Amino acid sequence: MSDKYLVVLNDEEQYSIWWADRDLPAGWRAEGAQGTKDECLRHIEQVWTDMRPRSLR
Repeated sequence: MSDKYLVVLNDEEQYSIWWADRDLPAGWRAEGAQGTKDECLRHIEQVWTDMRPRSLR
């Protein structure tokens, strides 16, 4: 299992992380940031300031 992760985003602009060496699950796309789990989680913490789904904003 890889120790590298991707930051992923769904159609509702909700963030998560996913293993870099696995296919993305349906409905998710790579956001662009990648790194260790901690690096990806820090990135999400900085960019995901409104946690409401896009359809509720």
